[in-house]
Amino acid sequence: MTASWLPADFEHPLHVSLGDGVHLRPISADDLEIDMPAVMGNQPALWAKYGEAWGWPPADMSAEADREDLDRHAREMVTHESFNYAILPASEEALYGCVYIDPAEGDGADALAGPAADVSFWVTADAPAGLGARVTEFVPEWFAREWPFATVRYPFGEVG
Repeated sequence: MTASWLPADFEHPLHVSLGDGVHLRPISADDLEIDMPAVMGNQPALWAKYGEAWGWPPADMSAEADREDLDRHAREMVTHESFNYAILPASEEALYGCVYIDPAEGDGADALAGPAADVSFWVTADAPAGLGARVTEFVPEWFAREWPFATVRYPFGEVG
């Protein structure tokens, strides 16, 4: 997929406040120390959600494989191929989850209607109380307000 799914002048947000000190920002390979424990600490739930579709995260994922995955996400954000936003506290000492944005494929990806995205997100089991509900409420509003998508789908059912 090329960057053509988004307008040429689109600039993706670099920092988005969720309130109460929690924010979103593009993930990077430098986040390995917080990503690895968040992913592997929630691996069974993440595998139940994404395993069949993405084969991720495997139960034996190595730090090297995680770093390569994070580096790929960072490169794809620069070229606007896809996006992965980390959900973080102000200190950025923990990862509370991620928001993924990919070009929609198949049914619903109508180039004439405008760009379409498949969006998914997850929040760690040990995130602050209520954060999952806040992210579920925030994400559709954020896409309506700041992203150029004509259609946003949630193929993993986060938003009904």
